[in-house]
Amino acid sequence: MPVREPDGSTTWHGTVSDVTERRRIDEQLRELNANLERRVAQRTAELEAANRELEAFSYSVSHDLREPLRAINGFSKALLEDFGATLPAQAQHFLDNIRQGALRMGRLIDDLLAFSRLSRQPLQRRPLDTRQLVEDCLKRVAPAYPTASVTLGPLAGCNADPGLVEQVFTNLLSNAFKYSRKNPAPAITVESHQDDGQPTVYSVRDNGTGFNMKYAGKLFQVFQRLHRSGEFEGTGVGLALVHRIVTRHGGRVWAEAEPERGATFFFTLEG
Repeated sequence: MPVREPDGSTTWHGTVSDVTERRRIDEQLRELNANLERRVAQRTAELEAANRELEAFSYSVSHDLREPLRAINGFSKALLEDFGATLPAQAQHFLDNIRQGALRMGRLIDDLLAFSRLSRQPLQRRPLDTRQLVEDCLKRVAPAYPTASVTLGPLAGCNADPGLVEQVFTNLLSNAFKYSRKNPAPAITVESHQDDGQPTVYSVRDNGTGFNMKYAGKLFQVFQRLHRSGEFEGTGVGLALVHRIVTRHGGRVWAEAEPERGATFFFTLEG
């Protein structure tokens, strides 16, 4: 850089920088980025292959496993209808257990397929009228429990996948009705609240059998149940589906309960 001096002369100023280290770092970054791109491409190919295998497995489960179940259920039903009168009561009881076991296995297959499909199903977010969605769920679930009372509190709208959020509320409401049915006056409350600057929290509360909070960590795992199947029907997949749906929406789900004093399930939906 030239600098003009008072006497009319020019003084040149300059700097010399050694960029060897910077060049080396830039080269390393280029190599790291190239390696990262190769690894991402490799992992993407592996995931695509895994999804194809999962699709094939789902197809096999859906078709190959259902066929023997239909045979078990169909022939045991025919045996009861055609020869039930000549069979001892204990034999009829055994056949009925066979049928019920086959039907339960069919429900397990349905739930497992729904659980596996959920991770591949893209989210279709849109603004939702949450209150209307809950009312629609109640129209399907509540008629089976005519003695239960339902209270709808404030329910804020959300931006989420309507089909998946409907499944969340359906599963939580079904559980609330199911586990409170032994109460002489079953009561269920659905509402939402929001603290300043925090996501909206939706809740489904019942006054049913509840559970011990020390087992709460098992609630959202597949096939984990806190009550015997003889007391309450179910496959142990419903709450796992709820957890996966809420997690895919960027939210979280948790529960608070006390034995014989009901349970409340809470969840948030980001976005």
